Amino acid sequence: VPQQLCWFLCWKQWYQRRVRGNGNGTGEMTRRLLLMEAAYAGIPFMGFGFLDNTIMLCAGEYIDLKLGATLGLSTLAAAAIGNLISDVAGIGTAGTVENSVKRLLGRSSVLTAVQRESARAHRWVFLGRCVGICLGCILGMWPLFLLNDSAEPEDTQLKDSVQETLTENSS
Repeated sequence: VPQQLCWFLCWKQWYQRRVRGNGNGTGEMTRRLLLMEAAYAGIPFMGFGFLDNTIMLCAGEYIDLKLGATLGLSTLAAAAIGNLISDVAGIGTAGTVENSVKRLLGRSSVLTAVQRESARAHRWVFLGRCVGICLGCILGMWPLFLLNDSAEPEDTQLKDSVQETLTENSS
């Protein structure tokens, strides 16, 4: 861990020196600067995607196992409710993730205000956000490794009995 911390601090110092060297607003936007801008824009979205998928999977699984049979909810309905819970939680965590990234990196952009307004910079930022959310969502799937593939026998029996009761009542 100390070696990783050293690497991060060295990268942060290089990043900050690079930012100060491009502070006049008229410098050329190199591919490296645009890539750094995209990476910085994508990091908060990676955090959001991670939290969003983690909360959605955990909440959806809990609702499916505990309330699905009792209330007669389908797996997709439980997933939709889990997504709703995840989205509401995402509203609350978005600011926290962005502030944490700003504290770690020390600055919100490597480009000047004039450079950030260019169409080229907007495209790179969009790309960075897309890659960030995709990586975050993939990493946020970690609860799938913990879930049991087969339902517990009593949960399956309870679901079957509820379905039979509903079928008999509708006939």
